[in-house]
Amino acid sequence: MNELLPVWRGLDVWRAEAASVAPIGTRLFANGNQLGVEPRPYRLTYDLRTGEDYVTEELRVKAWSGGWDRELVVARSAEGGWSVDMVERGEGAPAWQEPPTDGLSDALDCDLGFSPFFNSMPVLRHGLHEGGEAREFVMTWISVPDLAVRRSEQRYTPVGAGTVHFTSGDFSADIHFDEHGLVSLYEDFLERVAANREGGSR
Repeated sequence: MNELLPVWRGLDVWRAEAASVAPIGTRLFANGNQLGVEPRPYRLTYDLRTGEDYVTEELRVKAWSGGWDRELVVARSAEGGWSVDMVERGEGAPAWQEPPTDGLSDALDCDLGFSPFFNSMPVLRHGLHEGGEAREFVMTWISVPDLAVRRSEQRYTPVGAGTVHFTSGDFSADIHFDEHGLVSLYEDFLERVAANREGGSR
């Protein structure tokens, strides 16, 4: 799989994301940009680096909204411990609460709010877009645009034809993945509008 440049748009509200995804074996290096209007207008950038088996090593996120910006560095050590560092500037940012890092010790992945890209890591690790049994995961969830960090329990159930049924709390949806494990459709939420390889070929 060569570097891909997927672009997604929202189906529920106006939202857009573009990413550059570069896999090396079972490692991923990705950066992306996201724009949205809810819960408030914002723009956001992220850089993700994973280790083997697509396990998160470091995620850097920066969000801008209404006179303030907040930058987050979330890292997972080889021993499974998580660290979270935050810097903010300006005035009017939502109140910051220290994340429950002790409750994240069994998480392997980050999940960034409103982003379809971050569903790919557990799917690629276990080949869920190709089938298999339902699996439950703990995620280091990062909400957008305030970048609050918390524990999120999620269940992925393959239902065939590249589709995985996703549930977390009271929310559920079918997510469609392509052969590379990237989201093509997140029903009633997001759809991919392009997935060009570097250089412009499909």
